[in-house]
Amino acid sequence: MIDKISKYYNSVWLEMKKVSWLTKDELVSSSLVVGVFSVIVAIFLFFVDFGLTELMSRLLGGK
Repeated sequence: MIDKISKYYNSVWLEMKKVSWLTKDELVSSSLVVGVFSVIVAIFLFFVDFGLTELMSRLLGGK
């Protein structure tokens, strides 16, 4: 059992050596793009939600 676990971790270690990791600059720029895109989507969804809420409120006679 211990031998199988050891072989598993050794093969995982070998595969992790083959991975091409991002540089620090690539990681920072990718994270920045994801963050900006997330903010844009959040703002868009806020306005869609607000607009639909107002529309439904007016259609149902709430205001």
